Amino acid sequence: MNTASLIRLVALAAIWGASFLLMRVAAPVLGPAVLIEGRLLSAALFLLAVALALGKRLNLGQHWRHYLILGLLNTALPFLLFAFAAQTLPASLLSILNATSPIWSAAVAASWTGTGLKLREASGLALGVAGVGLLVGFDGATLLPGSGPAIAAALGAAVAYGIASVYVKAAASVEPFANAHGSMWAAALLASFALPFFPVLAAPAPGIIAAVLALGVLCSGVAYLLYFRLVADIGPAPALTVTFLIPAFGVLWGHVFLGEVIGWHTLAGGAIVIAGTALCTGFSFANLSPARATTNG
Repeated sequence: MNTASLIRLVALAAIWGASFLLMRVAAPVLGPAVLIEGRLLSAALFLLAVALALGKRLNLGQHWRHYLILGLLNTALPFLLFAFAAQTLPASLLSILNATSPIWSAAVAASWTGTGLKLREASGLALGVAGVGLLVGFDGATLLPGSGPAIAAALGAAVAYGIASVYVKAAASVEPFANAHGSMWAAALLASFALPFFPVLAAPAPGIIAAVLALGVLCSGVAYLLYFRLVADIGPAPALTVTFLIPAFGVLWGHVFLGEVIGWHTLAGGAIVIAGTALCTGFSFANLSPARATTNG
């Protein structure tokens, strides 16, 4: 991995780590549905501008069903669930729970194929559950009203990412940029059905609107472009290392900008979750060749 790719990798982790900070700021004001609809529409419009500039086509007639499924599993559903959880949980905890996605991907893949979990994957799943248990058991945020449903929602979002990663591997091949662009429009359509159920909770200040735009343009649109550039330069497997960096930035941004406390349980639980993720993906620091790759943030 050359210096330029390393810079892109760290920048991508920092951007995706910031998404949890921005959701934590905006969700208690806008509610999950309005926040995510704004994020999806701004991201879709940004990607449309890029598509027009690059002459990229969606081929909707051929792939519209694929975009709808991917938009639901990889974008609309996990975004809404994380935004719901962000009304209660700190950004640091959300970013660590997000890192369990590859663990659920391994479990879903084993169930999908009927092959069962390998010992390495089963060990990773056990570590992931233990890490989440440590976080939930010792984090003071879990004592707040509504923390139970929020934790379930965040884990549900991670499971949705895991299902999406398995679906993408089994689905017909679609060009990566088209996947991102088409699924973003599909997700915006699907997420709009949640709007009647989650009204705006307070009048948004300019800073809240800026957070929504940053989530859409930066954390979704620009982040996808960075990710696809990484995949093109170093391959999808080494690009998975971003999964291990996102929680570090999620915890850092939450501490710096929101004053979230970094307790021993945060560091220990996060480390255990990441170790479980490494086992489930077959990640090796020696050759940077994990077995699975997921895209989320």
